[in-house]
Amino acid sequence: MLRIILTRPGSTEFDEQRRITGTLSIPLSNQGAQQAVNTAKDLLAEKIEVIYASNCESASQTANALAELSRVKVKQLEGLQNLDHGLWQGKLIDDVHQKQPKVYRQWQECPETICPPDGEMLVEAQQRVKMTLRKLLKKHKDGVIAIIAPEPMTSLIRCYLSGGELGNLWKAECAGGSWESIDVEPNEVVVNSR
Repeated sequence: MLRIILTRPGSTEFDEQRRITGTLSIPLSNQGAQQAVNTAKDLLAEKIEVIYASNCESASQTANALAELSRVKVKQLEGLQNLDHGLWQGKLIDDVHQKQPKVYRQWQECPETICPPDGEMLVEAQQRVKMTLRKLLKKHKDGVIAIIAPEPMTSLIRCYLSGGELGNLWKAECAGGSWESIDVEPNEVVVNSR
């Protein structure tokens, strides 16, 4: 059995202000740095063998905090790069809600149908996740690995592995520092949220 520890980076100032990050590389805030340390301490008992991280600064900093305590290597994967939110990047989620209520609601209910202006369709990010995870699952048949990626990438990863629903991606944007374990067997996936 392979256990995947799916981890969200600690929060950034953008997260705390409820801004859309997308592909912007924002460092952890003071609160986010503490979340990263707390997450690393929480995960010590998991015996992680390798950490795969998105190439954004908050994921790198969170991965490095975990690597330092657990004494394992971090490998950055371009396939875990966050969804490109285009012109929405840097905007407040509430501003999108107020100025584009129909688009906001559609993003909540059916995000696959929305492409942020000058951004990326969700299906493109899903394809990236699918290709990246297929490689990881081929390489790792058992043991414990950590994947550190920002939202909505963690939601896409969970959805791909479990075959579940995406849920509200706006809400997911604010879940810094949390993690869950996903047990992957040849014919079964079990998601254990924390």
